[in-house]
Amino acid sequence: MKRNLWLLLLVSVLVILSACNQKVDEQNNATEEAPQPIAVELTVTEKADVDSPVEMTALVTQGEEKIEDADKVVYEVWEEGKKDESIMIDATNEENGLYTAETSFGHDGLFHIQVHVDARGMHTMPKKEVVVGDGGHYEEAHDEGDEHGHTEGFSMHFDLPESISITESTDLVVHIEIDSTPLEKARVRYEIWNEADADKRDWIEADEPKAGEYIGKHTFAAAGTYHIQIHVEDAHDLHEHEEFTVIVN
Repeated sequence: MKRNLWLLLLVSVLVILSACNQKVDEQNNATEEAPQPIAVELTVTEKADVDSPVEMTALVTQGEEKIEDADKVVYEVWEEGKKDESIMIDATNEENGLYTAETSFGHDGLFHIQVHVDARGMHTMPKKEVVVGDGGHYEEAHDEGDEHGHTEGFSMHFDLPESISITESTDLVVHIEIDSTPLEKARVRYEIWNEADADKRDWIEADEPKAGEYIGKHTFAAAGTYHIQIHVEDAHDLHEHEEFTVIVN
């Protein structure tokens, strides 16, 4: 009788220990699956004089931790209406989570500064505006027959491949945000055509391996100049598109 009682107690203890271990594993898995998002505080002056230095500072954090080992911090700068002429400026790691760079503007105008940050497997890209001099004067510009306007807060960053070779699969990666927050569960498509044969278009549906990052794979059949237009749609009537040019060797 006592022997049976001891066996029953032993089985009960083993069951309790197994349940506790399972709960701990579930908690650990939940923690691993949901890391804290990175945050970037972009600081730039709102107004600047022509040819005066403009300091750009990004404070990169994850929770209470200041990230000193970001994979990439790059500032993108462009004038209003000239996004396709933007320039990239690598940041200097000042430690304590601060990444800085400096630029200047040679004429009056409205300029955009966006910092692209890759860290801890995440990407974010907050943006601010700088009024230089009197701010310049801009006219509303639309493509002929296109009355499309950009959604407020929408931001798209296409990682232009450094080199593309024919017959080799190329990853096409774009990061999309609304108000500095990754846009999730959007429909993203790459429309691709060779400049020498503009009537033939390939359409590639992108996957979203992580929040706000959309990847499509494409193999270019011939060398030449190609256009890639990225289309973004969601369930709330958003429809944005931007066009880029790449050279295939």
